[in-house]
Amino acid sequence: MTDTSLPPVLSLRDVELTLMAASGPIHILDHVCLDVRAGESVAIVGPSGSGKSSLMAVSAGLERATSGEIILLGDPVTGRNEGELARLRRGRVGFVFQSFHLMPTMTALENVMAPLEIARQDRVRERAAEALSQVGLEHRLKHYPGQLSGGEKQRVAVARALAVGPEIIFADEPTGNLDTAAGSMIADFLFEAARRHGAALVLVTHDRDLASRADRIVEMRDGAIQS
Repeated sequence: MTDTSLPPVLSLRDVELTLMAASGPIHILDHVCLDVRAGESVAIVGPSGSGKSSLMAVSAGLERATSGEIILLGDPVTGRNEGELARLRRGRVGFVFQSFHLMPTMTALENVMAPLEIARQDRVRERAAEALSQVGLEHRLKHYPGQLSGGEKQRVAVARALAVGPEIIFADEPTGNLDTAAGSMIADFLFEAARRHGAALVLVTHDRDLASRADRIVEMRDGAIQS
């Protein structure tokens, strides 16, 4: 159960995102307010174009909001430059994307080691190998992404996100490119790892069955939170 007395690890207040197009401004996010606390899993659902992925992107500082306030892990996101945002996320935020985002010239082990090295953590190789073992890939350490199945690539991506021991995990359609069995396995790894680390999990998904596993479901439509 989420401890509501804890301060949020993620807080959005009146956040808007507007992009300019040839036809005029496009309103992507419309006065969004949201709190996520440590250990809480939140699924963000809604039709395509409803603003789900944009909400995740501005929350993590991957995209700049037009207005509003975003607090991530106790620090403001708005007004910070790219270097400051990278330092804020380093070793504290994990990402899992639909398209894996693995480095093709690096082995599975090297892909997982990379964020640990950037965060200047110790026992890098050992921790990366342990993270891959936790997702059942101890026999794939020296394999390159091109030698792995889609489900295995996503397991490497999950291991990479979790190896740093993040306080919050952002997962954008993590099962979108996978078959049912592989998707279910990835979901198990994500929810179990978040529970084990006491991390918050913010999950963007079209999959209602996956969303139902979260502590809370946030429904978006036309850039606004409906429920």
